[in-house]
Amino acid sequence: MRSESIHVVMQVLYACYVHVLFVHTFIHYIYTYIYTFFIYFFLHACMCFMLCIGGLCMHFISSLMLLCHVLISSEHKDGCSQEEVDGDSCGSSTAGSPVMDRNPSPPPEEDETEAGEEADAIGETVYSKHWLFSTLTRLIQMVTDQESGPSDSSVELTDDLEEDLCRVWDMAMDKDVAVFLQEFKAPDILLGVIAKSRSPRLTEICVGILGNMACFHDTCVSLSQNSDLCSVLLLLLGDNDPPTLLETCRLLLTCLSQPDVAPLWLERIRQQPAVCGSLCFIMSSSTNVDLLVKVGELVDKLFDEDEELMKSWVSTPASDSDPNKDTQQDMASSLLEAATQLRSESPEALEVYLHSLQLLTTVEEGMQALVSDGACGREVWTFVCKIVCEDLCQEEDPPLILQEQKALLAPALALLSALHSSLQTTISTELLGSLIRILQFNAEWRQSRTDGNSESEESQKEDDEQLKALVETTAEFLSAVLMQLNKDLLSAIVKEGCLTEKSCVSAVATLVPQHITAVQHLVSLLSEVEPKLADIIKKDFSISSNVSGGNI
Repeated sequence: MRSESIHVVMQVLYACYVHVLFVHTFIHYIYTYIYTFFIYFFLHACMCFMLCIGGLCMHFISSLMLLCHVLISSEHKDGCSQEEVDGDSCGSSTAGSPVMDRNPSPPPEEDETEAGEEADAIGETVYSKHWLFSTLTRLIQMVTDQESGPSDSSVELTDDLEEDLCRVWDMAMDKDVAVFLQEFKAPDILLGVIAKSRSPRLTEICVGILGNMACFHDTCVSLSQNSDLCSVLLLLLGDNDPPTLLETCRLLLTCLSQPDVAPLWLERIRQQPAVCGSLCFIMSSSTNVDLLVKVGELVDKLFDEDEELMKSWVSTPASDSDPNKDTQQDMASSLLEAATQLRSESPEALEVYLHSLQLLTTVEEGMQALVSDGACGREVWTFVCKIVCEDLCQEEDPPLILQEQKALLAPALALLSALHSSLQTTISTELLGSLIRILQFNAEWRQSRTDGNSESEESQKEDDEQLKALVETTAEFLSAVLMQLNKDLLSAIVKEGCLTEKSCVSAVATLVPQHITAVQHLVSLLSEVEPKLADIIKKDFSISSNVSGGNI
């Protein structure tokens, strides 16, 4: 009976011990947090006192638990001795005993360790709060130390601190960690570090951590509401460190992709004229492929989301406060320069630049920026023609190539079509052949899918929708070209094999009936240049000759 009472007391003491351990751990983290942020001395002293009291309580309870264990052990030994006198071994149960009469085991140390680890874990992760606080504390100390050094010297991160900060960077991709960092005001710490940092690598890492945090909706909204942080990030677009610029653009693009905060960012960007100059400077001067790709995505997103912003950027001269004013190119020229750089380095990244240039043609201000005297419209025309005629949809390619290249071809041909109508440019046999080939490949691709019948109707419909813009743009552009076609150019494309019976039938099948006038003009010229082909078109599509249009 005595051992059972002591056992109960020991269980109560163990429960108290676990609770005190939890409270002690919690106070320790609060203390660390307060120490990290250098809050008032009085709170610091109070926390120290509470930690001491907690430690004493834990020590006292541990002593009581040890005493109980000694008492139980002593009683257990006495019982064993008496049973040995009676001839029974210690610990053996009597014949009629339903329950083994034994001493309770002391609470295992593993339970205490597990309780501490659970209290230290961030959310459902295995990441340590204490380690994270310690790393942030070292970060603050490092920035504080660098302030005491020469103001014009850069500071390099130690290998250990850089490795730990990169680990935090990776950890921030976990939602629990991102929320935890937000709750404990880590963005404010990182903002202060960015503002004071003289280490490009440190700035890059801090912006990268914020970028990973912004991948989650709630933390993105919270970050976007921090006006000071947003202002600093926009100023960082004028930095000269490519990795920092890359992470800054990635963060801005992530925030602009969140519908809830995109208007807030667009308004701030409109209020910062230097942003346009900074982006133009990067596009016109950088050779960093990753950076050019990300800046292109950012500009394309801005133009796609805010037409008024696009208009102001193509029609407003450089700001007097812009540090790159003397070397800044206009937006259209900067887009062209970056696209030219990417053509050889990363052709697949051209899509965003071609789309941005094509968006300029949808507004009057953008067209003026391209076709006015001294503008780069003709250079853009030449560049895009080379892409279409030399890089995309070649004669030896299979029809399936349209699926891979449609994202590039659609904005490229829309851009060429708009420039052709404004600049009255000359159409080459290569470009005309490419337009006809695209429509031929489209017809062959559709026919192969119909014959194979291996895909569901829903899948085919989805693909048809994706190709629809490309085919419509190509047909409209080809129609405008055919209306100005002359016999010399027609003879050239027939002689070079760009216009065969198969390709001509495929093109005409796409053009009729919407562009019947252009087809009639083509047939009238074919009657003089290639009569047999003209008769085939007339018979298959019931088209009569009707000479009209101008000459190319």
